[in-house]
Amino acid sequence: MPAGTSCLHPVAEVLAHLVGEWRVTRTVRDLTDGSEGHFTGTTLFSPLPLPLPTPLPASEKGGLLHHEAGTFTWHGVARPAERTLRFLPGAAPGTARVEFADGRFFHDLDLRTGRHETDHPCAADLYRGEFEVYDADHWRTRWRVGGPAKDLLLVTEYVRAAQGPPGH
Repeated sequence: MPAGTSCLHPVAEVLAHLVGEWRVTRTVRDLTDGSEGHFTGTTLFSPLPLPLPTPLPASEKGGLLHHEAGTFTWHGVARPAERTLRFLPGAAPGTARVEFADGRFFHDLDLRTGRHETDHPCAADLYRGEFEVYDADHWRTRWRVGGPAKDLLLVTEYVRAAQGPPGH
């Protein structure tokens, strides 16, 4: 939890909350051998461009494109790294459905209490995610990844890079 933070911050509308640029730091720890890697970069949440590679039904317009870019260092080797996700309006007001860039479902996201847990099965692996919001400008994800050949913990801290929309 960021310094000086003692409670969770409920988010009434997750897509409105995420809009903008965030500074990102991630630690990736291999729990099998203790190896640790680090990612530093930025994540930009911006309105989905049109037309999309995978068309969306009218009910799902108004989502966000999540583009993360930076440097990942593993075993002393630094490499450029990036990923793109789509955050779409969720089934309940104020929530989101997160998809990979190609439209495959990743997970739901409901931060109305300031905290959310979710699972994502991927082949023989299970990704178990926890999301926590500490204030308008700080949030964290923790993914525990387990499977036959994986035992990882990924912890990502997000800090808003610039002042958010009014009221945040």
